[in-house]
Amino acid sequence: MKTTGIRILTRADLERLLSLEDCIAAVEKAFALHARKKSLAPGLLHIDVPQADGEFHIKCGGLELEEIYACLKMSGGYFANPARFGLPSIQSTILLWSGKTGSPLACMDGIHITIYRTGAATAVAAKYLARRDSATVGIFGCGNQGRIQLRALNLCFSLKKVYVYDVDAQAKEKYAREMSELLQLEVLPASNVEQAARARDIIVACTPARKFYLEDRFIAPGTFIAAVGADSPGKQELEPTLFRRAKIVVDILEQCVQVGELQHPMRAGLTTMQDVHGELGQVIIGDIPGRTSDDEIIVFDTTGTAIQDCATAALAYRRAVAQGVGQVIQLF
Repeated sequence: MKTTGIRILTRADLERLLSLEDCIAAVEKAFALHARKKSLAPGLLHIDVPQADGEFHIKCGGLELEEIYACLKMSGGYFANPARFGLPSIQSTILLWSGKTGSPLACMDGIHITIYRTGAATAVAAKYLARRDSATVGIFGCGNQGRIQLRALNLCFSLKKVYVYDVDAQAKEKYAREMSELLQLEVLPASNVEQAARARDIIVACTPARKFYLEDRFIAPGTFIAAVGADSPGKQELEPTLFRRAKIVVDILEQCVQVGELQHPMRAGLTTMQDVHGELGQVIIGDIPGRTSDDEIIVFDTTGTAIQDCATAALAYRRAVAQGVGQVIQLF
């Protein structure tokens, strides 16, 4: 019987194989394929582990790329890990299969791909939904995701000034200092949420908050908001009333209703599924319009989807095979 090997790709391997620009292109293609019905049932399972203050996100799905691929990603979110055990707060693994034969192709670190593909989704959404002359950004959350979000936006816009806020004062000072040097941008630590949010062209909310901090009154006409942090039940960053005056675009509607920022205005009776403008992929392929005026407030509710993981993992796998990167193990 013919056997197949599974390729093991470490974080270091993926850093060699995938650039942020690669991921932006791959994610845009993934959303377009999904809108054209060329994705395989992206799904989400959430597991709480209250005994250890943790949770797992399990995302699965696939895409019809050069070949058909399916993938599964399991991520553990244990936000007390750094203080308790000196471990990362999020750890993740991606498995990639052939959609033609069902053979497992690769097992790879999920953190690098998750960080990059999440930042890439915001950049793609902003490309279609933010004002093209956007120059000022407010970033909420100074972790790895806050950094990649700004790096991705900086590839797509001529940014001039960035305000950053975090509840950890030292973290926001460090972020401002390091990102200013890295990107040669004016990145300033905001003294409060309102200063970081008010009159910004683009706002990115990427914190683990469970109560909103971005108030409706802070948001000016014309703002594009990427709501990144809410990806499980109970997480929340935006005041629900904001959705009454915003155009709402989502990554995957069913996921956003269940675990995204949308869960809160829908539960409060402020928004229905009929109020959602559509999914990002529909905007990309031109089925629905994106921004239609400079005064529109647009919220992109993104929970993260396996089609993003699949697109980037498949690209990494193909390059790894071509370049002989990674260790191949015969499982059976």
